[in-house]
Amino acid sequence: MEARVDLTTLQHDVDDGVLVVTLNRPDQLNAFTVTMAEELEWTFQHVNDRDDIRAVIVTGAGRAFCAGMDLAESGNPFGLDETQRPTLADMDDLSDPTLSRVRDTGGRVTLAIHACRKPVIAAINGAAVGIGATMTLAMDARLIADRGRIGFVFGKLGITPEAASTWFLPRIVGMDVALDLVFSADILDAETAHRMGLVRSVHGGDELLAAARALADRWTKGRSPVAVALARQLMYRNATLDHPVDAHRVDSLAMFYTSIGDGAEGVAAFREKRDADFTARASTDMPPFYDDWLNGA
Repeated sequence: MEARVDLTTLQHDVDDGVLVVTLNRPDQLNAFTVTMAEELEWTFQHVNDRDDIRAVIVTGAGRAFCAGMDLAESGNPFGLDETQRPTLADMDDLSDPTLSRVRDTGGRVTLAIHACRKPVIAAINGAAVGIGATMTLAMDARLIADRGRIGFVFGKLGITPEAASTWFLPRIVGMDVALDLVFSADILDAETAHRMGLVRSVHGGDELLAAARALADRWTKGRSPVAVALARQLMYRNATLDHPVDAHRVDSLAMFYTSIGDGAEGVAAFREKRDADFTARASTDMPPFYDDWLNGA
């Protein structure tokens, strides 16, 4: 992933294998734009090619995480082409370029996060409302500063939840709570969000990034990048299957290929009482079934 020289809404910082992505429009409370969506989608697609990056942390510059869509943008603030009248059948092929201004931009971001081969952690440093809240649902953990706030405020604007949040949110907090969050459009303080299981932990503002970094290290340091990538996708995808035998099928392939890859080194290191030296790369050494499985073939 060569650094994009034209990043205008994000800042990228890499330190010891962890990429910190900072939403970087502090004067606008990091309000979301079509450009930010494009830069985030690019980030999560291309981070898979960076073997020097083992985890991603997303946070915001200044006092907000993301104040939702920038409604001050001219035209349709969501970047949609109001001349079109798309049908459900039109949405069958999401790669169709004519859908570029029909598809929900937040959903493009969360789908890229969902397909990412690296663990992703949200460090919610301030207000996170609208897409600022829903984009974090596709991440693997949400840590929040004690001054942070989260709100699914779509009902107040007369629109529906986006960013595939109707898939993610009930899986995180349960259907009853998810419905209440969407219908009420309440803005939650950090402790309330923690109590209902929406966030993992609450931290003082000065401690938030350090806590996110410690979690990233705990999950990925000294681990096989291929095994981490596979485990992430197995958990998300198999949890939605109708019967465990379907999980068994893909688990068997994942176990087979990791056992003859980094698993061989892991077993040898265990027997020899030493640290493992994993060499497989998530960019090039995913097992042969991976791409077809990810794409639903």
